[in-house]
Amino acid sequence: MAEITLLSVAQANPGYEFIYQGGGPVCRGCPYRNACLTLDPGRRYRVTRVRPVQHPCELQESPAAVVEVERVARSLVVEAPIAVAGSSIEVGRYSCRRLDCPNWTVCAGPSLPAKQRYRIEQVDPTPAECRIGRKLRRVEAI
Repeated sequence: MAEITLLSVAQANPGYEFIYQGGGPVCRGCPYRNACLTLDPGRRYRVTRVRPVQHPCELQESPAAVVEVERVARSLVVEAPIAVAGSSIEVGRYSCRRLDCPNWTVCAGPSLPAKQRYRIEQVDPTPAECRIGRKLRRVEAI
């Protein structure tokens, strides 16, 4: 069964990718919130199909189209011992203030949720750089 949500008409195109950030305060009273707020915050998605249905959206102040989406693998860094392809892991943001680190956005960045389960699809065999000394590997995970 396909996952569905609502996106602005401008974004509702097959192949469009986004990181779902969740709803805003205006969404609490929306009659379409059960169709729109169904995705996992912090997870990356790709539009696979646009349905021929639109609804008004107060958050975007424009019409929203009903779209089918699929999860897309995203780059993460995880502790080296748990970086095993096919494994299921729970990861979140690392506590790090080293904004100059090349891995900061996939390690401690604001687009990452506090904690979330992922399945590791692919592991980069070379160690990921860590400016505070952690032993990390870069992975692609869904």
